[in-house]
Amino acid sequence: MAGQQRVNRRRGVLAVVIVGALALAGCTGGAVDPLADLDPVSTVLDEQLAGELQAVLDEAVALSGSSGGVAGAWSPWSGEWTGATGSVDFGEKPAPVAVDTQFHLSTLTTEITCTVLLRLVDEGQVWLDDEVAEIVDWVPGLDGITLGQLCQHTSGIADYFPGLRSHFVANPERIWPPNELLSSGLALPRTGPPGEQWAHSRTGVLLLAMALERRTGRSWSQLADQYVFAPLGLDHTSLPSPTDTELESGLGAYSAAIAPDGAVDCAVLRDDSSQSSSMGGAAAGAVSDLDDARRLSAAFATGALLDESTARKQWNAIPLGGDAPAWQGWGLGGAQYGPMRGLAGESAGALTAAFTDPKSGLTVVVALNNSTSGADFAREAAFALASIASKAPAVAGHEQPLVELPWSIEQATTKMRELAKCPKAEPAAEPAAG
Repeated sequence: MAGQQRVNRRRGVLAVVIVGALALAGCTGGAVDPLADLDPVSTVLDEQLAGELQAVLDEAVALSGSSGGVAGAWSPWSGEWTGATGSVDFGEKPAPVAVDTQFHLSTLTTEITCTVLLRLVDEGQVWLDDEVAEIVDWVPGLDGITLGQLCQHTSGIADYFPGLRSHFVANPERIWPPNELLSSGLALPRTGPPGEQWAHSRTGVLLLAMALERRTGRSWSQLADQYVFAPLGLDHTSLPSPTDTELESGLGAYSAAIAPDGAVDCAVLRDDSSQSSSMGGAAAGAVSDLDDARRLSAAFATGALLDESTARKQWNAIPLGGDAPAWQGWGLGGAQYGPMRGLAGESAGALTAAFTDPKSGLTVVVALNNSTSGADFAREAAFALASIASKAPAVAGHEQPLVELPWSIEQATTKMRELAKCPKAEPAAEPAAG
């Protein structure tokens, strides 16, 4: 009965789908600016704030053991700051990091995949309560799991990444077929019945991408281009081919050696700069740059690409459970931390975080090229940047909003230092003159 109802709903919106497709096909003009209504100030933040923000980035690079990093903070009522520090790799003559240096998006790729899902929902091509087993019918054991649960990480399917992390770090150029990663995750014990509790799962996002490709007959890249990249003008964001292992002139990727049990050996640094996107795919394999990541974060947090009702559903956040504080929740594809929405993620050799407050437009992005300290480290670095940028004074003609963050700069930096696993050694002091 439910299946027939979904068929009837799709027939009822066929005309809307056709109109929407024609509109998108003709959309070759300017990109959507998700924060245009806030009339953002096109100037740099004052020197003192810029110095404080740069100090956070410098410390994050040192604590994470990265060769370099890039970050940005945008306060629409006051101005913006972008910064870079260090070098793109640990080579003999490395190039310095620049604010337009590309980097690995890691699990922020999930924002793209879930936005594609929600745009297809708006067009009536799929529904959040569609059962995955009816679409990906060659995979057993998916009964009761819906497309929406895959984005909200409530499917009960375990994450393949923790068990394979050491393999990804040790052999980053290996090409992983999606079905192999999917099988690895499905072979693990379920984290709970479908829809009952939250547990992050890249396996679920890969399964979602397979379902959307099957339903539409189009590849992930084609869907992302139409529904996310083109509307937002993301010219420097893509999912590289699994065989294209070089991110030319981009931020390298490193990690301390990791044992199968998760133990870290800080004495051995693995170079993961040449890597296949297949280890993350539609869940964690994309690359981007600072400006594109900012636009993606803002659009994802505000629902700028979605119908109003769908955007509300996206951020009907559920609690994370366990000992997570009440100000933390999870929407369809991303986290809610106080007023900030977005993700912090890890992939082999890379940490990336981006968050936006949809009301004030406050946005922060940070990317580092050593993944040893984990995604929570990148999150705390982003929290520290947000704490500073939220206090930027308003320029003439704008009002300073009240951005109530449930953490302080001191709390974020303290947590960042606690999470650092293999920080760079402090340089030896020069001997005093005789």
